[in-house]
Amino acid sequence: AGRAPGPPDGGWGWVVVFGAFVSIGFAYAFPKGLAIFFKEIQDFFGTSYSEIAWVSSIMLATTYGAGPISSILVNRYGSRPVVMFGGLLCGVGMISAAFCTSILQLYICVGFITGFGLALNLQPSVIIIGKYFLKRRPIANGLAMAGSPVMLCTLAPLNQFLFDNFGWRGSFLILGAILLNCCVAGALFRPIGAGTAPVKTQVSKEEKDALKEKVIEDGPMEKKLEEEEGKDCFEKVNQYLDFSLFKHRGFLIYLIGNVLMFLGFFAPIVFLAPYAKHTGIDEYSAAFLLSILAIVDMVARPATGMVANSRWVRPRIQYFFSFAIAFNGACHLLCPLASSYTGLIVYSSFFGLAFGMVCAMLFETLMDLVGAARFTSAVGLVTIAECCTILLGPPIGGILIDTFGDYKYMFIKCGAVMVLAGTFLFIMNYYNYRMLAKEEKKRKIKEEDPKSVRTENEGKINWNKDSTQDGPELEPLREKGEGAKKEMNGT
Repeated sequence: AGRAPGPPDGGWGWVVVFGAFVSIGFAYAFPKGLAIFFKEIQDFFGTSYSEIAWVSSIMLATTYGAGPISSILVNRYGSRPVVMFGGLLCGVGMISAAFCTSILQLYICVGFITGFGLALNLQPSVIIIGKYFLKRRPIANGLAMAGSPVMLCTLAPLNQFLFDNFGWRGSFLILGAILLNCCVAGALFRPIGAGTAPVKTQVSKEEKDALKEKVIEDGPMEKKLEEEEGKDCFEKVNQYLDFSLFKHRGFLIYLIGNVLMFLGFFAPIVFLAPYAKHTGIDEYSAAFLLSILAIVDMVARPATGMVANSRWVRPRIQYFFSFAIAFNGACHLLCPLASSYTGLIVYSSFFGLAFGMVCAMLFETLMDLVGAARFTSAVGLVTIAECCTILLGPPIGGILIDTFGDYKYMFIKCGAVMVLAGTFLFIMNYYNYRMLAKEEKKRKIKEEDPKSVRTENEGKINWNKDSTQDGPELEPLREKGEGAKKEMNGT
């Protein structure tokens, strides 16, 4: 019932991590797991690679693009009801997709409805971990993000089994029922501490009423009150999405690097199973490649969380994140050399390692830059910016495959973009760290210099004197005020 003095770093927090593990797992793994059905849906509707790629692309873009809406709902209602409602939307979207008769209907049901449900699962799960953990936050984030590979490892063979036995329509019905488990995960997100927003609103209203009663006849004061009301409206918007983050140097560097990175982040996973089938590998072996990727990813995420939490890496975690992105890109550049099934297994293993490293630090690095207090707004603003490149990534890969009739150009494009993003982040973070060190040095010199402190104090004293001295122009106002005071007292 009382307020929590700070993040408990344990206790019920580990149950929350398990709930986040489930909901984050579905949010990230589900769009990738659907790639198993793409070849058959493509033949059923007679569409091209780029057209079928829009299904996953719209789902991922909606999941990221609805980030600000999710952040606003979390600030208003808390994580628990938002995740439970998101799980319900996911189930409804997939069940309705089972009855679709065109590719456009699939875009709406799977892409928009299920994608929006996954967005309501992803954001609150990441946000609530930051409220429950501080010292152990990188480990908690790593464990929660491990839900994605575990789900992918399970979904890839499960989807193939469901397709063989029930077809893609029956599989979508069953998957819709499975997604309802997100409601159970959301129920574990117990709110921490007591809310303070309603109290602040009540106080501000009372103050306004008191001011209106006091100066009901004063015209200029009414204008001031209107201005204050307008300011409060802006503050309400800014409370949900803190736009002052766009003045934050570290946040802008992170945003630009991530927007570039996501242009090549998801396309290789979406096309890995179809690429294996294209080279003549059977369906189950192609699905097993996703399982290998997921198993390595499963180990990589918690391990990366522990490494990132160490005293050597955590102070410079941004460099580690940049290296992980560049390593991911290097794997894609080398993928066209893997022509045999053994080569694809090796590629999937390294890709799983690199993918796990990036995902484990994706939100931890953002929290490291902006702090836990501004993290909710930061996640919302980042995801809406990223959704454009997430939306375009897989379809551009599909267009390259349709144009050249070969998958290698798609992998080369993704690899080059990610290496560029990693290099950009490394250089700009080096610049940011240098600038922060200079600013800190200047601040310390200013604090230690007695002259600057003295002049600052003198300035304050002079300002106070100026403000307290009544000039001749203030005499009529003072007399008027005294007269009003006498009238109010009834004398």
